Amino acid sequence: MSVDAIPSAVPQTTVWRLPSPLAIGMVAVLALSIWLFWDGLYRMWGWWIEAPEYSHGILIPPVAAFLIWQQKDRLERVRFQGSWWGVALVLLGGVLLLLGQLATIYTLVQYAYLVTLFGLVLAFTGAPAFRLLFMPLFVLVFMVPLPQFVLANLSTKLQLLSSQLGVWFMRLFDISVFLEGNVIDLGGYKLQVAEACDGLRYLFPLMTLGFLMAYFYKGATWKRVLLFLSSIPITLLMNSFRVGTIGVMVEHWGIEMAEGFLHEFQGWMVFMVSAALLLGEIVVLNRIGREKGTWRQLFGVEFPAPSPRGARVEQRSVSAPFLASGALLLGFVAFTVLMPRPAEVFPQRASFVDFPMDLGPWSGQRDSLDGIYLDALKLDDYLLANFVDGTGAPVNVYMAYYNSQRKGEAVHSPRSCLPGGGWQLRDFNQITLDNVRVDHTPLRINRTLIELGDQRQLVYYWFQQRGRVITNEFAVKWYLFWDALNLHRTDGALVRLIVAVPRGGEVAQADRRLAALAARIAPTLPRYVPN
Repeated sequence: MSVDAIPSAVPQTTVWRLPSPLAIGMVAVLALSIWLFWDGLYRMWGWWIEAPEYSHGILIPPVAAFLIWQQKDRLERVRFQGSWWGVALVLLGGVLLLLGQLATIYTLVQYAYLVTLFGLVLAFTGAPAFRLLFMPLFVLVFMVPLPQFVLANLSTKLQLLSSQLGVWFMRLFDISVFLEGNVIDLGGYKLQVAEACDGLRYLFPLMTLGFLMAYFYKGATWKRVLLFLSSIPITLLMNSFRVGTIGVMVEHWGIEMAEGFLHEFQGWMVFMVSAALLLGEIVVLNRIGREKGTWRQLFGVEFPAPSPRGARVEQRSVSAPFLASGALLLGFVAFTVLMPRPAEVFPQRASFVDFPMDLGPWSGQRDSLDGIYLDALKLDDYLLANFVDGTGAPVNVYMAYYNSQRKGEAVHSPRSCLPGGGWQLRDFNQITLDNVRVDHTPLRINRTLIELGDQRQLVYYWFQQRGRVITNEFAVKWYLFWDALNLHRTDGALVRLIVAVPRGGEVAQADRRLAALAARIAPTLPRYVPN
């Protein structure tokens, strides 16, 4: 036989298997991590059940597990060597956990769990395999709720945008409509674009769906990024279309078109049409560029190929980084068990029911908030009153107090809330009232002139939080975190004063009146807003 006739050797494929003891050890480490982060994960489960914006979150872990299983045929050909970078991530996740537990900031605990989970996977598999698992794991980010103050600000902005675009759509049908913030006035009816119509309950699920579509799509990277990012404008436009459609239907068939089952059905249709638009976008993107192939080849759910026949089977072994990560978790467990959990401090205070209605020359008349606002604000105590001194328009005083701001219920900034009523903020700045003292320090406040049509009002407001007077909303969040760690307190209040400024009236006179009333209110506040 000639040399040419001798068949060349075919390299044998190696398939890596996970021995049962190691698989049990992995499950034990995963269970340990869940137990360690249980407080934050349990709160996250509550959000999935109670908040429509995150109702899709309950589906994300099974989806992530399926995406990982999809990589089975590729993973079994990669040798796991572990990575010490994974240990660093586990350490970072543990530090974030301790900070989150001390401050009882559950969003921090939830993100800390993701960091720890990423670290455990990287420590076990090593970089080559982790690259295959990164995107399936990254989808878990979409299950974590945003911090409440971010969610509230985003909701307010989306309400305003949906209202404006919805009104534009109604006017295309020659409907006479007037918009004040997020209130659409149709003459006989008024529609309020509230949280249920702000688009958030579609935005987060559709962003998740857009991410999954981009993951399954085999087009160019720029197309996949565009597909994911387009889920945001699609949601906003479709939600605005929904608001406009409701307005048109209410105009012709009555307010029943905006209530009950029909209203919920419209929301469901918005999501389904938005998903269809994402699929249509893939069809368009397929016609651009050099990608060749059928729809099934470029977009579809694949299943892992079976293991090659005759492959050499090797048993995986546990890596040193993974053992170190497990030891770190045990250390954090011991530390959190032995570390005393500080109870939140709720200082003694007087109720606003006892707030004086006679402040020198000023006399006040109490008012009350409607239930819809109380449900949204979730405050523990408040004062709403109109004070007069016999020289001008009444000054509206509003104070909102929270015993705890750890779980997301927190003061709402007028800078976010006032535009919802249609008011435009002018000349926004901070000023110091030299004649008004808080703990021997001049009071510094936010000052803005707001306008709505021919109406003008001057607004003073500040945040009184655990002995501090704060004007910056982000500083409020920082001090909440800091004081939760150091003082175990997150109580605090918002104080807001508003007076009407007649057309042709002097703003300087309104300034003097607000400053005069602030000088009477400030000394009384420590009894109701403890230092």
